[in-house]
Amino acid sequence: MCNSSGGPSGSVPGAYAALNRPDAGARGWPPAPEPLPVPVMDNHTHLDFPADAGVVPAAQALDAAAAVGVRGAVQVGTDLESSRRTVELVEQEPRLLGAVAIHPNDAPDLAVAGTLEAALAEIEQLARHPRVRAVGETGLDYFRTGPEGLERQQYSFRRHIDIAKRTGTALQIHDRDAHQDVVRILREEGAPEKVVFHCFSGDAELARTCNDSGWYMSFAGTVTFRNAAYLREALAVADPSLMLVETDAPFLTPHPWRGRPNASYLVPATVRSMAAELDRDLAALCTDLAANTERVYGTW
Repeated sequence: MCNSSGGPSGSVPGAYAALNRPDAGARGWPPAPEPLPVPVMDNHTHLDFPADAGVVPAAQALDAAAAVGVRGAVQVGTDLESSRRTVELVEQEPRLLGAVAIHPNDAPDLAVAGTLEAALAEIEQLARHPRVRAVGETGLDYFRTGPEGLERQQYSFRRHIDIAKRTGTALQIHDRDAHQDVVRILREEGAPEKVVFHCFSGDAELARTCNDSGWYMSFAGTVTFRNAAYLREALAVADPSLMLVETDAPFLTPHPWRGRPNASYLVPATVRSMAAELDRDLAALCTDLAANTERVYGTW
């Protein structure tokens, strides 16, 4: 039986409560969930991205996460500025590892401006930092990029795959409305040893493809959304040895706080939802998630 009792139980962590406006109401930071019985890691967060109320310093954000059983995180860059900031953060904070890349939505504009190659060259240098363990988030996003930009997006994705293989890092994939082309390009280029579908957005068919290929599926707060039955169907068939958990903070806050800002301290809400959906013991699931994370990124 699933041992996943618990839910919203605490006050808003101090570092976040200080940012809540007096009139924040349903828009403010959610309360802290009950701590997890076994610590896990947040596989994807953006500590440098401001929520509506502002940015919480990394050390305070990680203190709040640790208080509920989230002992570390992967800080992710999406352009040169945030990738450089990621390297600064992982040098300052031992509870962080890093990922660096040019986001697929930005690649077409850089290509048109003639600066994509220089940006990719710098990403490769940043990816060689010993505490940067992934190239990402890269991939394809057909939701925001029109047909005229798809070829440039795909070119950038192929280059990031090559960088990940040459630097010996994991590949963190952003895949929005592009499942078939993501899989096709991974197969054409030859996937790196460790591939993570960040904020897994596929259905059971894509989950089976990941199972067969040994690709990791990182589930975010979206798996808790009432309109995301397809994600729960994917979760049900996903190989437990390939499951990860993330926030993508400050975005994709899990139910029942959807629409409010997200942070690593809210990982337990997603993990509990996963355990309930899988009818798994919560501690056992946490143990698997932590072990899977370290297989991908190494030790903190």
